[in-house]
Amino acid sequence: MCNKSGLNCMRSSIIHFSCACLVSMLCITAHADTFYPMILSVSPVAVQAGQTTECEIASRYDMSGAYQVFITGDGVTGEIVAPKTPKPMQDKLTMRFKAAPDALLGVRGVRVATPRGASTLGQIVVVRDPIVASAGDHSTIKTAQPITLPAAVCGTISKPEKVDFYKFSAADGVTLTFHMRCQRLQNKIHDLQETADPILMLRNADGSVLAADDNTFAADPLLVYRFAKAGEYYLEVRDATYAGDAYWVYSIEINDRPFVMNVYPSRVSPGATARLRLVGHNLPADPTVALTVPADAPEGLHWFMLPLPNGERSNAVPVIVSKLPEVIEAAGDHATYATAQPIAVPAGVSGRLDKDGEVDCYAFDAKAGESFTFEIVANRHQSELDSVLRVLDAKGNKLAENDDFTDIVAHADSRIESWAAPAAGRYVIEVRDIHLRGGPRFVYFLKATRSQPNFLLTLDSDKSILAPGTGAVIFARVYRREGFTGPVQLSVEGLPRGVTATCGRILESGKGEGCILLQAAANALHGAANIRVHGTAVDKDGKLLELTAEARPLQEFYSPGGGRGHFPVEMHTVSVGDPLDLKTVHFSPKEVTLKPGESKTIEVVIERGPGFNKNVTLSLIMQHLGQDYGNSLPAGVAVNDAASQSTLTGEQTKGVLILKAAADAKPATKQLVPVLAHVSINFVMKSTYAAEPFYVTVTPP
Repeated sequence: MCNKSGLNCMRSSIIHFSCACLVSMLCITAHADTFYPMILSVSPVAVQAGQTTECEIASRYDMSGAYQVFITGDGVTGEIVAPKTPKPMQDKLTMRFKAAPDALLGVRGVRVATPRGASTLGQIVVVRDPIVASAGDHSTIKTAQPITLPAAVCGTISKPEKVDFYKFSAADGVTLTFHMRCQRLQNKIHDLQETADPILMLRNADGSVLAADDNTFAADPLLVYRFAKAGEYYLEVRDATYAGDAYWVYSIEINDRPFVMNVYPSRVSPGATARLRLVGHNLPADPTVALTVPADAPEGLHWFMLPLPNGERSNAVPVIVSKLPEVIEAAGDHATYATAQPIAVPAGVSGRLDKDGEVDCYAFDAKAGESFTFEIVANRHQSELDSVLRVLDAKGNKLAENDDFTDIVAHADSRIESWAAPAAGRYVIEVRDIHLRGGPRFVYFLKATRSQPNFLLTLDSDKSILAPGTGAVIFARVYRREGFTGPVQLSVEGLPRGVTATCGRILESGKGEGCILLQAAANALHGAANIRVHGTAVDKDGKLLELTAEARPLQEFYSPGGGRGHFPVEMHTVSVGDPLDLKTVHFSPKEVTLKPGESKTIEVVIERGPGFNKNVTLSLIMQHLGQDYGNSLPAGVAVNDAASQSTLTGEQTKGVLILKAAADAKPATKQLVPVLAHVSINFVMKSTYAAEPFYVTVTPP
């Protein structure tokens, strides 16, 4: 829940702390001369399906010469409009987005490729209804902007105390849905220090408040209201704390159609037709629909526009695709060990906590030492459930419990991993809401499986920026699960022309990270492409196993106070552009062998671009404020910072890195390690240049 007074205090302290940090940073940090664009907003932020919409992209740093557009998903394309009057620094760009009539509604990621590299990601919303752009001053009821419904209203909470009023007509007995996206369009912006906390208020002609909503989807509101009589009404839009920012864009979809938040059951099987009950607002008299999912649909969370009885399709709705044997929660009470619904593991259970205080229990048989993993999928697909999972024995004793779990990101859903049965017998997995709430929107999917070794894979970045003759590094991190302990071999596909890759591995020991080194040929042309990185488990003899995972890219962001955060995105873009601040990075020797306790010297030489005399930091890892974000060194091997000459100032081009193996360093053979030169963009972000491959071997003691 959001504490408003606390939010104000937090905003105030963030501003003061950030300003103090900024003054300090400007005094001590020498920044790069070349910057990739950081998208801050798209306006209007909505794009109508079946139409072409012209939008303005605003960014920090230069987008001039932009030549390619990347948009997540299918059915939406973008065309860059050449500026009528080119500027030396183009921080605004006009884009024509064309959305197919059947394009999936909802949020898409947008990126542009420029001669200075691929931009960070911005976001647009694909909507069904005509777009109405906020125009002029309409900060009072008397000056309210008239709109015709249905519509997707787009505007900006552009400054503190900004209020927008819209005037519309409603028929007698009609129910309207006001779905606002604002904070959710900002929480993935790379360089936006604060996000909005929007509120919607519905007023009658006298100005009296009829309804209001603040936080339904994260900080974004969803207002549903039935109008008792025909007339003119007003919608008030503002930040809940009267804050504002030039980049706080919003989209409000207003219509009288069903608004579907979820379905029950919440899963479907590939290749099968499922009968689903709609969960949401303003639903049809028969709130059930049929959905057939292709047989080759991958498992996981998907979004579908479901067929409605009137022949139309719904808004985008989350549905889980699973191959687990299907189980539907049985009717009646099963809240205790004695009344628990029996299931056979593995199983995928679709359930719902129908009323406040409800608890669901499922009984399963286990052998002594048998290992199980249980996971709830609910909050991740718009369910109101904030789950708690418990494993109980016949006496009701708690053997395991989980509220929230973390893998790549933190989840409000629950997961109990690799629980081992202490003895043969029957046990119960219990599902409840942490606040003992319930209702139609408290749907869940319970995955009950025997534990099988597996892993997740992420990339520390969402873009790699190259110039002809330069190199870059992609760090990958493994999240080992359910007993997996082995190494992982990395691979990459989809590189742009003129770019090659050397793929390393993630060792079974160490930081859980490995790297891929990219190299652009000296004659590589401008170009950009989205790549895919996979990891494959390797046995002790180096043989590839059948266990694989595709890496999820993460985009870094500059958090208040100077922290470096991450959020998952759907693309990693490799681009080749104009010459950058550094032309080359070289070093010697190309390979070192270390005995435990031994040190070796690496001599590094950089070639600066014309006129570039800012600080350059040499390293073998990606680090910020003492925390490692990319480190493929063998366990027990580190750079001796005190003995190294790693900061090159002014015209300096030569440095030294001292590599030291601890007395207990783990053995490793030819581990790929990047030799890096970092140039600061701001206090958090860096332009990182990589040299040719470097290999580190650690011999047994």
